[in-house]
Amino acid sequence: MALLPDSRTEPDGGAVLRVLSYNIRSMRDDTQALARIITACAPDLVLIQEAPRFFRWRKKLARLAAASGLVLLTGGATAAGPAILCSLRATVEHTEDVLLPLTPGLHRRGLATAVVRFAGARLGVVSFHLSLEKRERYAQAGLLLDRIDRIAATGPACALAGGDLNEAPGGPAFERLARDLRDARTVAPWGGEHTWTPLDPHRRIDAIFATSGVEVLGCGVPLGHPGVSRDDLRAASDHLPVLAALRIPAS
Repeated sequence: MALLPDSRTEPDGGAVLRVLSYNIRSMRDDTQALARIITACAPDLVLIQEAPRFFRWRKKLARLAAASGLVLLTGGATAAGPAILCSLRATVEHTEDVLLPLTPGLHRRGLATAVVRFAGARLGVVSFHLSLEKRERYAQAGLLLDRIDRIAATGPACALAGGDLNEAPGGPAFERLARDLRDARTVAPWGGEHTWTPLDPHRRIDAIFATSGVEVLGCGVPLGHPGVSRDDLRAASDHLPVLAALRIPAS
């Protein structure tokens, strides 16, 4: 398997970034395996779903970030589960945790959002986790697109969103996002495809999407990536992560 490009600053002030999206099941599994996977992927941004939300949730997320050579940017309980970690390369301009409308009887959902800069590249970022219920999931996809539009209105020419859709390509919510954004895996396939479950991967329900200004260099599950073992992938969570290399132009 070809290696993904490493992170770097481009001569024109743009940047090549590695972005990881990962449902970590509230860190209820092997957290050392989880940290090893994140570290091996060398991401600039980690878009987390199912971050810890209860007792000492901030400390748990901060410890995971530190063990992976990253820092906690935003999210967690304040976004009902999504969170964002980042490397020290990032200059953080703005963060906002957004709670989505609550449907009685269903789990509360939210978005962790940020605007960050890497050298001369300015970028809007969203981590999301859509509903298990079909109609609510479709509505949340629309709210996610609205949020990306609102971020774009503040100035970043590029944006990306990563998360757990609870739905495979071809589903209504997935297609709603793919009509307005670019599904990075479809644009530049790399690595493995299916993200659920680690013991028997057979569905792609986790994805990274990007606006048209982002160049996708490769995207997929980091199977065979140096330092990422199948044993760790099975032990770390009930989802497999999605890793993408993206080129962001200078703003």
